[in-house]
Amino acid sequence: MPLTAIAIKNARPRDKAYKLHDERALYLLVTPQGGKYWRMNYRYLGKVKTLSFGVWPEVSLADARDRRDKAREQIKEGFDPNAQKKLARVRAEIDAAITFKSVAEEWLVKIEREGRAPVTLDKVRWLLDMAYPLIGERPLNKIEVQEVLAVLRVLEATGRYESARRMRSVISRIFRYGVATGRAQRDVAADLRGAIIVPKTKHYAALTTPKDAAEIMRAIELCSGHAITRFALRMTPHVFVRPGELRRAEWSEFDFDRAIWSIPAEKMKMRWPHKVPLSRQVLQILEELHPLTGHGPYVFPAFHTWKRPMSENTITIALRRMGYAKEQMTAHGFRAMAATLLNEMGIWNPDAIERQLAHMENNGVRRAYARGEYWDERVKMMQHWSDYLDNLRDGGKILKPDFGRRFQRAG
Repeated sequence: MPLTAIAIKNARPRDKAYKLHDERALYLLVTPQGGKYWRMNYRYLGKVKTLSFGVWPEVSLADARDRRDKAREQIKEGFDPNAQKKLARVRAEIDAAITFKSVAEEWLVKIEREGRAPVTLDKVRWLLDMAYPLIGERPLNKIEVQEVLAVLRVLEATGRYESARRMRSVISRIFRYGVATGRAQRDVAADLRGAIIVPKTKHYAALTTPKDAAEIMRAIELCSGHAITRFALRMTPHVFVRPGELRRAEWSEFDFDRAIWSIPAEKMKMRWPHKVPLSRQVLQILEELHPLTGHGPYVFPAFHTWKRPMSENTITIALRRMGYAKEQMTAHGFRAMAATLLNEMGIWNPDAIERQLAHMENNGVRRAYARGEYWDERVKMMQHWSDYLDNLRDGGKILKPDFGRRFQRAG
């Protein structure tokens, strides 16, 4: 006869332990001390074994029957329920030890060994330091999507929408690493695409007319300040690389015989090596600068030590001292100035300009093809660009090369 809740409640302790039997091998063991324990006897590989389901009333009659049915299903499939229970306990202990922070720190070591730039690693660590208080000690495999959303909401609440977007991306990559290494079932951060505020596209302030370009070239020529800063300012418009790529330039990257600056992949935003043809003007700047900083690794070292590159704000501060507000011009704005004016000349293939800006194709084969296809044109374009800037600065007539239009727009 099946057990009832009333019969279980009314069961009183006796001098010896006894059993109240339910259906399908489930029974309640009542001890002399008054404890009531759910048990099930079963046979596995010829041996009689006992499986425990917990204590009444913490485990109700309905719960005990449900656990019994699951155990019987395991036996039917050829598994020992006791062994499965122990395995589940071990897995739970392992999962508890595998926290989000421990996996994140392991992933950081991995990407550092892959050659990620120090500045990239610093940004990732900065983001993770904000995530750790909320989910750092949580088992990776137990984190729910709402917990990750709470981390992102903290950043959103302060208006740092771009940081929230990057945080979701970093957390997603850690979960994917956890999946790949067998410590997470899925990437819960992937479910949050579209859940946070999309930051407005940031456009760097730039001067994009010949008149404005001429004025800033003259201002650079006349600017005062630290000698290294002046050299960096003079070189920036000619090479129009990203500010971080310029300030971290090393003398070992320059081939003066071939007039090429080879920037390694780990310093590039797109993680792809980049070459900059050096015009006569840039070579002259570097020749003047070498006696000042050539004894150290960096072309533009920090003011207080030769072992580190100049600060990321050095060029920006110099522009402000020259009278350019942040709404007028930024260190990054020299790239937009070059892109705009080179395209307006109408004599350069837009793809060659894009290659020189290091705007890379996602397709690896096309990217490799494009890098070689436009090299000769890029060499000519960079010399012409330096000549163009000199003429703007000096107020002379802007000369154009005589080799004709190299690119005709379709249509």
